[in-house]
Amino acid sequence: MTLLGIALFYGGLLRSKNVLSMLTQVSITFALVCVLWVLYGYSLVFSEGNAFLGSFQMAMLKGIGIDSVIGTFHQMIHVAFQCSFACITVALVVGGIAERIRFSAVVIFAAIWFTLSYLPIAHMVWGGGFLAADGTPDFAGGTVVHINAASASLIGAYLLGKRVGFGREAFKPHNLPMVFTGASILYIGWFGFNAGSASAANCIAALAFLNTVIATAGAILSWIFAEWMARGKPSLLGACSGCIAGLVTVTPAAGSVGVGGSLLIGLAGGIAGLWGVVMLKKWLNVDDTCDVFGVHGVCGIVGCLLTGVFTASSLGGIGYAEGVTMGHQVWSQLISVVITLVWSAGIAAFIAFKVADVIVGLRVAEEQEHEGLDVNSHGERAYNS
Repeated sequence: MTLLGIALFYGGLLRSKNVLSMLTQVSITFALVCVLWVLYGYSLVFSEGNAFLGSFQMAMLKGIGIDSVIGTFHQMIHVAFQCSFACITVALVVGGIAERIRFSAVVIFAAIWFTLSYLPIAHMVWGGGFLAADGTPDFAGGTVVHINAASASLIGAYLLGKRVGFGREAFKPHNLPMVFTGASILYIGWFGFNAGSASAANCIAALAFLNTVIATAGAILSWIFAEWMARGKPSLLGACSGCIAGLVTVTPAAGSVGVGGSLLIGLAGGIAGLWGVVMLKKWLNVDDTCDVFGVHGVCGIVGCLLTGVFTASSLGGIGYAEGVTMGHQVWSQLISVVITLVWSAGIAAFIAFKVADVIVGLRVAEEQEHEGLDVNSHGERAYNS
């Protein structure tokens, strides 16, 4: 999903002079997170610790042998599966800061933010930490992945500033077939994320699989028809964006809501995502290059909150824990959203970007930005003219 899906989806959205920079940034963050995950990331998420972070008990996978199990998983499979979540989360961030950030700054930011934000949030939600103890379900990463990454991307876009010519020039995607290919790969891979988060080939995996299909279909339709009514024409970019919006929105809910609930969540996600990239982006006055916050942030928030609603057995979901009401569950979901937003953007991302700025500088020179990052940062061109 990361190396193919994110790289191609984001790469197609950029101008042709910057596509290789995106592919390279996604590649380096993927490789870096894989290494850091084995060194200490897995341990700090899934070993015993406190309410906010684990320990170094399993650093370098200490104590994990070929016969080790965790729940229904062989633990080495669990390490690899969870690593894929960490990789895609960090890679998502670069979409909002594309076309003007230094490559070295991306590397520094990725290492620091992964450590300061992804690991604590993942531990709090999936590693038995504070939010897990509070009874906040996040089946496959609404807070951990999407809101977490989108918040960091948004603060990065503010700190970097707008691209040269933003608002005066038409910055159109250079390759929509590439966008479609990336979105399709993400859609297929998402079944592994959502159904795989059931940890077994069981009824919850089947529910998550079907919910992922239905919610995404609903979001594509709602985005396309809303765009059609507003702009007069349905677009391929709208269909691809609606696809991602539906996947994001259903992610926290996939294993706990019924099929009818997932359809309504998807329909809401398509509308919310379109609003995020059209209206909210203008209100925030930010140059979020690939609309990371507009889609992943907004739809992640909507999905997390609606999980608290449609998990109700009366609405077709699997039901709440004993003694929990809908109001209490929605409140718990809201708390998890606020904690993720504040910690990821207000603390971890701000620190990570500022450290990168001090060490190497965040932004390339204006003349390099005009010429493109492919040539200036990597000495390559994607296309021969």
